[in-house]
Amino acid sequence: MATAMGLSRDPYFHVSYGFTVDPDDELPRILSRPKDQDDEANHGSRTWYLIATVLLPFATGYYLGYLFRTINALISGALVSEFGLSAADLGVLTAALFLTFGAIQLPLGAWLDRFGPRRVQAVLLTIAAIGAAVFAHADTLAGLIVGRALIGLGVAGALMAGLKALVLWFPAERIALANGWLITLGALGAVTATAPAEMLIASIGWRGLFLLLAILSAIAALLILRFVPERPARGRGEAISSGMSIRAIYRDARFWRIAPLSATTIGSAWALQSLWAGPWLAEVEGLPRHDVVMHLLLMAIALSASALILGTAGDRLRRRGVSLTATFGFATGLAMLAQLALILRWPIPAWLPWIAIAGMGAGTVLSYAIVTEFFPKSASGRANGALNLLHIGSAFAVQVAVGFIVELWPVEAGRHPSMAYQIALGINLALQAAAFLWFLRPRRRAVFAKNLPAHPIHALAATLGVPCAEAVPYLRARQDWRSRQVVAQRQVSAWRSTALMSVVIMAAIGSTLLFPASTATTTSDAQLTSYESRTVVAAHIPPVNLIAHLLPIDSQSSRHSWNRQGPP
Repeated sequence: MATAMGLSRDPYFHVSYGFTVDPDDELPRILSRPKDQDDEANHGSRTWYLIATVLLPFATGYYLGYLFRTINALISGALVSEFGLSAADLGVLTAALFLTFGAIQLPLGAWLDRFGPRRVQAVLLTIAAIGAAVFAHADTLAGLIVGRALIGLGVAGALMAGLKALVLWFPAERIALANGWLITLGALGAVTATAPAEMLIASIGWRGLFLLLAILSAIAALLILRFVPERPARGRGEAISSGMSIRAIYRDARFWRIAPLSATTIGSAWALQSLWAGPWLAEVEGLPRHDVVMHLLLMAIALSASALILGTAGDRLRRRGVSLTATFGFATGLAMLAQLALILRWPIPAWLPWIAIAGMGAGTVLSYAIVTEFFPKSASGRANGALNLLHIGSAFAVQVAVGFIVELWPVEAGRHPSMAYQIALGINLALQAAAFLWFLRPRRRAVFAKNLPAHPIHALAATLGVPCAEAVPYLRARQDWRSRQVVAQRQVSAWRSTALMSVVIMAAIGSTLLFPASTATTTSDAQLTSYESRTVVAAHIPPVNLIAHLLPIDSQSSRHSWNRQGPP
């Protein structure tokens, strides 16, 4: 009973005492009834329904967010020539999106939990449409910054709202795949921000492009309101309560082991691809406009493909015993090697290191999965939001810092010298290398063991080879099974005690029934000697005279005398 009471207070699960309750409102697969063909058909039709009404609308919002985020790399030349912007001004303008983007990340999680992703994303995309219209009609640098800041505010929930919607509506075994497709489809916005956008700019100009994006953002908001279903009464995973706060997440030692490396590498990839890749290719590599656009197109394709590549590779390598942290460390090391090749100007094609850098922008597929394993499922959104805030902050800092560093060198022949960009990227790479060494530092077992929560879910997750969040239903089912075993064992013990007491009682009754015969036969050895002949004769006496024969000796002598003398 004490064990059951202790388990009922466990924040991970609540013992159902005979009814296995799953936080997703369904039994684990190993405890579910077999599905028939009708169930499979209904499941397939529901999957396509969810793709059309949940995945695609939110992927459209994420697509527009990626397009807004990376378009400045394409229009930077037009903005510099029209507004007379310096490198520092260009960096501040582009980073304004990341500033408002990051400022809203922490309250965004609470809004998504309270109002649902459908309403929050529709409101935010409306703000993005307003920001795009302001940007298209801006006549000064201040107007551009205001428009860019509103765009950043409007696309801040593109990824987090999509992930929240997938968790609410998709089955648990399909969420990982749905996340990969969401990021892949959204990353196509970076592809659109290259050659396709270049053709549109050639015909309608960059202002016309932003007016078109404003219209598309408003349409996307209406589509989400129209087609996305209202959130369920209780979201997936909300049955497991957790009092974990953002402060607790930021104080976790495991979080800070991976967060610096994830923030510096992924944030740098976002900052370089969305702004400084274009100037590098034009001013350092000396490529013409057409080649610059083609390089940006290859980078965008690499970003879109990396989401599926990293997710699939991480899953398959994990099945073979390679952890996600090892896969993430290899990916970040490859991205840093590519940046070193750019800085030292190794004799390799320029597109090769740039696609490796762009591919690292999809490293969130791994880092989000790693951080999610550190905390309960109900705190996964806050954990991802806390990490995403560091990504956005790093991208903002890199864009601004590179602009100010490049501005330290004078303009020569209409461009900054190559040394300016090499120094800027070199400083950024040094910070990433420091974070990489922190990530690889030897782990002190005592501190690590002390920081791990002493909960059986970690051992079960390690045994099953799945994240802790996925092991929760199995842990609850196993605990219910163990509670049933305890009850059954107590019942068996009670029945054994009852049977033993029955045997004792029956033995006592039997002994009392057999007591006279035992006393008659348990005479002394002397008596057996004196009356040995009488005992032998008594064996042949009829039952009628047996009682008189068994009387004591004194009684028998008096009876004999009575027989000789007759009655008185």
